[in-house]
Amino acid sequence: MTDLDKRQRIRSYVLRTGRMTPGQRRAYDEGWQRWGLEHACEALPFDTVFGRPGPRILEIGFGMGQSLAEMARANPDANFIGIEVHRPGVGRLLHSIAEHDIRNIRVYCHDAVEILRDCIPDASLDTVQIFFPDPWHKKRHNKRRLIQPGFVALLASKLKPGGTLHLATDWEDYAHQMMVVLSAAEKLSNTGSEGEFAERPEYRPLTKFELRGERLGHGVWDLIFSRD
Repeated sequence: MTDLDKRQRIRSYVLRTGRMTPGQRRAYDEGWQRWGLEHACEALPFDTVFGRPGPRILEIGFGMGQSLAEMARANPDANFIGIEVHRPGVGRLLHSIAEHDIRNIRVYCHDAVEILRDCIPDASLDTVQIFFPDPWHKKRHNKRRLIQPGFVALLASKLKPGGTLHLATDWEDYAHQMMVVLSAAEKLSNTGSEGEFAERPEYRPLTKFELRGERLGHGVWDLIFSRD
């Protein structure tokens, strides 16, 4: 059994409990038919779904969706796909999409491994971004971390040549694990010097959580690798 096979059983994220607020529920119910994507064992027709061609940016685990919405508004020519299993977060993003009339985001509420495996064609994405995944900070839980060799190989296979894999974390131990995994991955190269982290690019918005961490002196590490 491969690492990826095991991860398909574990799931890419643990589904957190939490009730949707009435506003999130209303946004989910009203927005899903327009912007939601269902898991299916067939390739996603990007240009048909968005009604146009354009750069394809996939974000895994967008949380409450603030930074994804901000990036989509700042880059209207790109087509953004978000994956999140936490329904309140999906509802919050759908609310933002409606509130700001954002037309270049589509959303999956499903496990990322299955979406990548079943819906995303190989060499079809310009960018994959994963910001602040669960660090599983206890050593005995490190094996549950999302960034593992099998999963990174799957991500790399979905990127176009020259495409970008962008990760960020505020957990230093996880940052160094990410660097080891990405540096060892076939077909991926650090866009900076070997073994060095990247400066936060201007296109990645600062989240409220990140700003609070900066005030408390917490570090944040960005990794930006390109597909060979």
